[in-house]
Amino acid sequence: MAEVKQFKLPDVGEGLTEADIVSWKVKPGDQVTVNQVIVEIETAKSLVELPSPFGGVVTELLVPEGQSVDVGTPIIAVDVSADAGAGSSAGGPGPHGTVPAGSTPAGTAPTTQAATGVQDDSAAREPGIHGSPAPKIERQAVLVGYGVKLGTTTRRPRKGGKAGGGSGGGAVPAEPVTPPASSGNGASGRAGTTERPMAKPPVRKLAKDLGVDLAALTGSGPEGTITREDVQAAAAAPAVAEAAGPLAGPAVLAGGEERMPIRGVRKHTALAVSSSAFTAPHVTEFLRIDVTETMSAVQRLRELPEFEGWRPSPLLLVAKALMLAVARHPMINSSWDEAAQEIVVKHYVNLGIAAATDRGLLVPNIKNAHAMSLPALARALSELAATARSGKTPPADLARGTITITNVGVFGVDTGTPILTPGESAILALGQVKEAPWVHEGALAVRQVTTLALSFDHRIVDGDLGSAVLRDIGAMLTDPVRMIAWA
Repeated sequence: MAEVKQFKLPDVGEGLTEADIVSWKVKPGDQVTVNQVIVEIETAKSLVELPSPFGGVVTELLVPEGQSVDVGTPIIAVDVSADAGAGSSAGGPGPHGTVPAGSTPAGTAPTTQAATGVQDDSAAREPGIHGSPAPKIERQAVLVGYGVKLGTTTRRPRKGGKAGGGSGGGAVPAEPVTPPASSGNGASGRAGTTERPMAKPPVRKLAKDLGVDLAALTGSGPEGTITREDVQAAAAAPAVAEAAGPLAGPAVLAGGEERMPIRGVRKHTALAVSSSAFTAPHVTEFLRIDVTETMSAVQRLRELPEFEGWRPSPLLLVAKALMLAVARHPMINSSWDEAAQEIVVKHYVNLGIAAATDRGLLVPNIKNAHAMSLPALARALSELAATARSGKTPPADLARGTITITNVGVFGVDTGTPILTPGESAILALGQVKEAPWVHEGALAVRQVTTLALSFDHRIVDGDLGSAVLRDIGAMLTDPVRMIAWA
């Protein structure tokens, strides 16, 4: 007898209330194993791959790709009965071949049971798993990434009056959602079905946002894979105007308009910066400095074996200077607790680095950056940037930051007036480094010059403290030896 369980969209961390279904990795009829990746979702902060909480045969995909759903909405149904799940629970054939009993398929995360030795019955209490109770508690591993227990997370109230009413309505379709029956390499899996164009999930999402039909494109990538450039070129091509009817309005010139849904990272960023701008009274101060010695120091660091493979940049020494300034002026590294009517001074630095990505602005942070050596900090900065660009920044890396740097110089501008990251009292902007005339040792010379901008929360940081922090950072970047003296 079939025993169907529904997997509900879990809270993957930080109290997120909704997510977008980016791409399904399985289809109805597929056999899945515990911890096999079944779907990729996009939260307000990052792309996340969700593993299956149980083994069996997929019976329905309850939410289509591209739809936004609330946390707690069923997204997939799996038949976990003995007949259907024999292959996944006893080492039978799965979608990737025969899997020995007790093993984990290649490419999937190890179970928490194997990693930490927790009780086997804890999976039965995991949120997001729904179905008829078994006669007895089965031995089932806790899924990696589902560590949020009931009652431990306080969420923002959901918007709208309907349960499950995310930006896509959160409603479960009346009929099962059946994706095109094609394999990952584009081969058709059923007779009479149209072959699905070959494209990676981010490219499919871009095409959806731009209104481009992938089936109409010829891919320029390997084996005809459709690339991001193919989609962008199709979107930029002039649209063919439709014949106007007798009641049609004025003709629209070529070019037209484009509408993009506000969701994911961009939606989160818009809410965060709006809240910050209208909550914390911002003050921004500027300082133009000579960083010729800092640029020379960066070049010297690149030659040292300790930095091999990590290529230090000026941002490395800017980050070090900021953390030393924090040590000298701890109040700059604090937050305003409105509910408790307290100022919380952090005696540690979780250093946020603003990163521009294809999905929008992210501000991941390096935990306990103040305790890192310079080579370790260089490695952390490099890994942070690579992870952010790939869209794989985990939610934990986006939380609990204490102070931020934004490097606007990479865009070729001198500086800006940055908006505070919510919950922080200061953000430092680094402008482009360029040659400029400068009075050096009493004579006019061409030097490497940049402009720093420090925005701070005037409820916590007054002009005297903000100016002192900015002066200290400027002094250390003008003469990097000061970093040794003040460390």
